[in-house]
Amino acid sequence: EVQLVESGGGLVQPGGSLRLSCAAFGFTFSSGYMSWVRQAPGKGLEWVSSINLSGTNTWYADSVKGRFTISRDNATNTLYLQMNSLKSEDTAVYYCAKGGPGLGLIDTGSRGQGTQVTASS
Repeated sequence: EVQLVESGGGLVQPGGSLRLSCAAFGFTFSSGYMSWVRQAPGKGLEWVSSINLSGTNTWYADSVKGRFTISRDNATNTLYLQMNSLKSEDTAVYYCAKGGPGLGLIDTGSRGQGTQVTASS
């Protein structure tokens, strides 16, 4: 059974940083693309970033490019999202998911419970 467990969210002031983690269980983590998506209150699911099998190629939504960095550790089956210079509009529940790049290639049903990120003063 595929299981993804996100962690690392919290409340941070605008301009601050957070590092999200996603632990993967029940499938061969190193054999597929992985992605982060988010959902803000009252809005639909938004693609944030994707990474290829080896971590050598990454993709970002224009809204986070230059501020967020996706990475993966295939030895520990863990996906990361380093978020810097956070803005109020980054406030959302963040999910990791199998697949990518882009929302059309993501298995949104594989998402975990998500982790809340709130950027507010």
